[in-house]
Amino acid sequence: MAEAERSLVLWDIDRTLLYVGEIDRQVYRETFAEIVGRPAERLPARGTGVTMPLAIRSLLLDNGVPESDVPQLLTRMVELLPQCLAAHEEDLREQGVLMPGALSALKTVHVQTHCVATVVTGNLKPNALLKLKAFGLDAFVDTEIGGYSSDDEHRPALVGVAQRRAQAKLGAAFVRSNTVIIGDSLADVRTGVEGGASVIGIASGKTTARELALAGADVVLDSLEAVPQLLDEITTVTRSSAKR
Repeated sequence: MAEAERSLVLWDIDRTLLYVGEIDRQVYRETFAEIVGRPAERLPARGTGVTMPLAIRSLLLDNGVPESDVPQLLTRMVELLPQCLAAHEEDLREQGVLMPGALSALKTVHVQTHCVATVVTGNLKPNALLKLKAFGLDAFVDTEIGGYSSDDEHRPALVGVAQRRAQAKLGAAFVRSNTVIIGDSLADVRTGVEGGASVIGIASGKTTARELALAGADVVLDSLEAVPQLLDEITTVTRSSAKR
């Protein structure tokens, strides 16, 4: 199949492919205490899909850090956060779980010659790689061409980041008509709608199928377990987008 006919498949990570429970929040606690010098009383909400830099900004402000101090402390926390998560690498493997159907879906999409699979995530790149490697998922996505909150705190901008990286590596143009996001949150839907990609919503997180559909997801599946249907939907949404 010609390169121009390829589809760029952008996987979300948390609650779409895997779930690490309280580990992320524990890492926020440790990083905040190390940088600010006292415990955090309020933590970021679970399952929102917000990028890590924005979550850290809210964490600082919600815990009484003066706004004037936020830029400097945020930079330091962004630098420290991956180190704190790396210290929990064994916990990721022991406490984290794969979402139903995730491994099979990843493997199947990976071997499709017309699909280029990578990730677009609110995680910082080092954190994303730690999570993927903990479950052996990094073999099924091209992490070099992904979009991470290390690149931009505005999540919709990460679609363009991934598209440009994929084009630079593969020599093919990736635009809305041949790009699709697979994710579980309203943030994933907004990322596609605003950033330039079709969206396949997966109702595996805190957001219901109805909420995903109302937010603008092109298709919503209950889980990743119906792999043939997922492949069909990837083809359908990219073809439909190309006709718009």
